[in-house]
Formats: sequence, structure tokens, C-alpha cells
Amino acid sequence: MDQRDTVEPNQMETLIQAFGDQLLACLDECARGRKGLFGDVELLSDETGQSAWPEAARLRELGLALQGLVAQQEERNALVDEFLDLCSIHGESNPGERKLARAFLERIERGDVGVQPEEKGRPW
Repeated sequence: MDQRDTVEPNQMETLIQAFGDQLLACLDECARGRKGLFGDVELLSDETGQSAWPEAARLRELGLALQGLVAQQEERNALVDEFLDLCSIHGESNPGERKLARAFLERIERGDVGVQPEEKGRPW
């Protein structure tokens, strides 16, 4: 691995903290009804090609980058992993973004991120 690809531990902690702070802010906004946190950027773009919610797009990008960096250290970050998993949920039978955001916020507040739910099925 190239030394330019490595991140110092304190830098990694700073990036993960920034991700967590931005995630909480975006989840709160999404839980109040704003769309685009978990959704497809192309579907939510305006006519100019700009993302309808640029902070959400950057959060997804940061999550993907962090997941890769953490994996290089043969570790995992449950908050990043669960957020990206929620971003991959699509389909008619799945809950809306607002419901997903509320459920994820509740799991974070309870400290359940990274813990398998006891009941079978979906956490929402």
C-alpha cells in the first residue's frame, strides 16, 4: 500500500466524528420530511444536474471513502456500514426515507448500531 493512501489514527477519528455529526444532522432533517438522504442522486437531481441535497450526496461519498479506509486497516465501522446499507434499500415494499431516518436515529440513540436486532426481520 502506498503511504499516501494511509490515514493517521487521529485523522481517521476526526473523519469518523465528522461523518457521525453530519449523519445525525441529515437524519434529523430527513426524519422531518426532506427527501434524498438514502435515495438515488440521479433521481433527485434538478434540471441543472445539481443534487437536490448536496450534503446528503457528500455524506454518501464520505461514507464510501471511510468504509474503504477502515477496511484497509481490517476493521469496520458499524455506523458507516449501517448507513450505506440503508442507502442500498430500494423497492415498493420498503419504508420511506422518513421512516428509515427515524428508526436509524432511534437505534443510534439507544446505542444499537452494530448490534443485531433480537427479533427477526427488519429494524424499521
